[in-house]
Amino acid sequence: MNWTDPAAIGYPVLFGGVLLGSIIPIVPTGAVVGAAAAVATTTDHLSLPLVIVVATLGAYVGDVVTFGVPRLGSEAAFRWISRRQPAERLEKARDQFTRRGWQIVVIGRLVPAGRIPVLLAAAALSYPWRRLLPAALIACVLWAVAYSLLGIVSGGIFDSPLIATLLATVLVLLVTVLLNLIARWRRNKAEAKEKTGDRA
Repeated sequence: MNWTDPAAIGYPVLFGGVLLGSIIPIVPTGAVVGAAAAVATTTDHLSLPLVIVVATLGAYVGDVVTFGVPRLGSEAAFRWISRRQPAERLEKARDQFTRRGWQIVVIGRLVPAGRIPVLLAAAALSYPWRRLLPAALIACVLWAVAYSLLGIVSGGIFDSPLIATLLATVLVLLVTVLLNLIARWRRNKAEAKEKTGDRA
């Protein structure tokens, strides 16, 4: 491998960052994809189609691992993966999963903080591999394309790879915050309706 070639560094970093962040949510994977897409848009160092493919593969492998480890019966692994997830979020995901199946897998990947609870709920419910794998692939493709578009937008505004990358990162973070606020608002609204229904 030629380490002087930016592509030789960029693709492994992209794959590794997305894979790691998909298993352990400590890496902002959306920002990594957006930044890579911005670089691909403003330079010849990376190819945009390859960025999408590599990001999809990293996310897909990470999601399969996140689902597969507890699905195969490791209680310790299930506790380790779920320790940072609120119990009520896991319960809600489990309840939704029994009703809507593969749609929840796709939505869970696209909604911030929704992916891990959904995959853990799927594992706890012994959701079939034959349904999980295609649903997860569709979800990862849509996710990679969505965050790449933010990088394309920033690359289209600025010719400088550095500025485009910074803008892509900021855009991804802003979109994530916005989606979190919308999800919280909808959750609070649903809880308020449930309380009203209980009183009635």
